[in-house]
Amino acid sequence: VGFTIDEVYYKTAEHYMMAEKARLFDSSMVEKILEAKTTKEVKSLGREVKNFDDKIWSQKSFDVVVKGNMAKFSQNEDLKYFLLSTSKKIIVEASPYDKIWGIGMLGDDKRATNPLLWNGENRLGFALMVVRERL
Repeated sequence: VGFTIDEVYYKTAEHYMMAEKARLFDSSMVEKILEAKTTKEVKSLGREVKNFDDKIWSQKSFDVVVKGNMAKFSQNEDLKYFLLSTSKKIIVEASPYDKIWGIGMLGDDKRATNPLLWNGENRLGFALMVVRERL
């Protein structure tokens, strides 16, 4: 679902995240990212960003993801309703491959309900819980 921030339209939250990454490190990539048709293409372009500094991105990326998702969920009533319907539940990105933005395991893994047993940081889940609280 698309959304707008500062008069720029983003097709997905991934488009916004990678565009912000490019704005920080390699502005020549921003337009390519915005024009990408799929999130797979966006992720690939995000890996091509030059002058990338993991330390800086680690410090800024959480706020980027919160801002993008705040726009996404506040500009779409159905998504907003869905997120708010999760109430106080813990939200996870149940990805066995993503140990930064996800929990590093599938959602049907018995350990997925216990944050102490996660194999990942679940930054996306925590970002979505921040957005839910602000809505």
